[in-house]
Amino acid sequence: MDKRNAYVVIMAGGIGSRFWPLSKRALPKQFIDFLGTGKSLIRHTYERFAKQFDPSHIYVVTNQDYASLVQDHLPEIGNEQLLIEPSAKNTAPCVALASYHIASLNPDAVLVVAPSDHLILDEAAFQERIEEAVTFASGNQILCTMGIEPTRPDTGYGYIQYNTIPAEGNFHEVRLFTEKPTLEIAKTFVESGEFLWNSGIFIWRADSIIREFAEHLPDIAEHFDPLREAGSGFPEPATVEAIYGLTRSISIDYGILEKSANVYVLPASFGWSDLGTWKSLHEISEKNEHQTAVIGKRVMTYDSSGSLVFNHTNRLVVMRGVSNLVVVDTGDVLLIMERDSEQELRQVVTDVQGLYKDRYS
Repeated sequence: MDKRNAYVVIMAGGIGSRFWPLSKRALPKQFIDFLGTGKSLIRHTYERFAKQFDPSHIYVVTNQDYASLVQDHLPEIGNEQLLIEPSAKNTAPCVALASYHIASLNPDAVLVVAPSDHLILDEAAFQERIEEAVTFASGNQILCTMGIEPTRPDTGYGYIQYNTIPAEGNFHEVRLFTEKPTLEIAKTFVESGEFLWNSGIFIWRADSIIREFAEHLPDIAEHFDPLREAGSGFPEPATVEAIYGLTRSISIDYGILEKSANVYVLPASFGWSDLGTWKSLHEISEKNEHQTAVIGKRVMTYDSSGSLVFNHTNRLVVMRGVSNLVVVDTGDVLLIMERDSEQELRQVVTDVQGLYKDRYS
């Protein structure tokens, strides 16, 4: 891997509403220490990449509301490495902002685009796969995604169907992307051996993704083209605001990856979780003999099993004779729900916003 041309783009603009009431608009999921390590998820992400890439080549794209939070958690990131979105427009404009700007700095740039809030347990294996993917992408005009070898049927992840015979090395042609399936369909996916979890980690040359924007999202490409033509200057906030005012909201998956015939996947296994729900946090957390995970202090459990307790306060939390619950105490909100009911949490958050505006959201 040629580090001179290798860049990282960390996407850090999401809210993470499925982790309400801990993750809120004022303090989204990526800025929270979910694991009790003393470091936020975005801090873990940055440190993981800084071990492998030139730190000056690590860029963060975030919403203007979170720019100061990024700087607090990542003081190493200079102003010239912080790309600020004036409004949330999903991942395609986010990727375009970083790709067109970095291409103006280095036409030969190879980008690793990754979320800021995922968990990687085996960093050595992760770094091996990333280096392999960067090397492959640097020599080919392709789009590459990292596919996670599924360990169970899971309805919380998107899936990638791929040709099981490699096209080159360990890289396989992608047949299709599919959104979160039902449990029965997820079971058939895993049993077939033809599907991987979609990690949302992408690797490609800057000029490759720009070419795909021009083909599949020409309306977005025409707005962002001036960033590449501007040379190596940092994009002016007024310029970015004008571009975003003309740009529609669309995901990079739907806008490009699902349409391109030039997508490859690298199957991988490095202890990955997107930490998308309280249930997923329970799955990866250390548990007691009754399969209950406790994060925080002042928690006592009796005759209780299969639960997650997250105590963000100095209050004592006591559980007795209950099972399969998520209990979250943030001080201003106490959430108690069935562990498997995370899909219904969206409606709860919507109702809370309707009743209390921004007070608890």
